[in-house]
Amino acid sequence: MRRITADNAAAFIRANTALTRPPHVPEIALHLADEAHDLWQRTEEELAEIGLPPPFWAFAWAGGQGLARYVLDHPETVRDRTVLDFATGSGLVAIAAAMAGAKRVMAADIDPFSAPACALNMAENHVLFETTQDDLVGVASGWDVVLAGDVFYDRAMTETLTPWFERLSRAGSTVIVGDPGRSYLPRERLSELAVYTVPVTRALEDAEVKRTTVWQFT
Repeated sequence: MRRITADNAAAFIRANTALTRPPHVPEIALHLADEAHDLWQRTEEELAEIGLPPPFWAFAWAGGQGLARYVLDHPETVRDRTVLDFATGSGLVAIAAAMAGAKRVMAADIDPFSAPACALNMAENHVLFETTQDDLVGVASGWDVVLAGDVFYDRAMTETLTPWFERLSRAGSTVIVGDPGRSYLPRERLSELAVYTVPVTRALEDAEVKRTTVWQFT
């Protein structure tokens, strides 16, 4: 079993991505897959033996792009506040929060490639934030704002996250999510903040653009 370290993960990321500006948030530069289907297959093959997930960190998903756009356009949402970017992936939304003036940003993702990707992307965008691989679901650490892009992609994930986000909201956190119309979005618990049309990678989605909504838990 090959051990994934920050160094070999960073080397893999550099070898298999290109520095790219997501179309809906061109202010931000990220190490992303330039050939989505090839990287997806290659990474799955290389990592299958150690049971790691597909490279979600390598793509600027529509929900994350929409949420990052909202944060940059509405910096008062995070300015001088403590922020959790849950399931951060590449760190796109965390970077947007740091750029918008957040007091402190924690980017959380259980994928071992996420923190090294975030470190590379922090350097490219001249921002700093914390990262963790801990599973924070159920944790209440008094964040002022919790951000999550594109997390309602299956029933189990939604059933896990919805009650946690509701508890955080009741405890005083502002919980904001970006979603491109996933089937399991808990719409009845959300209030619409903004709608965007976001270009996406057709190899991973069912269209070239996705209508992406930014919602707040109420």
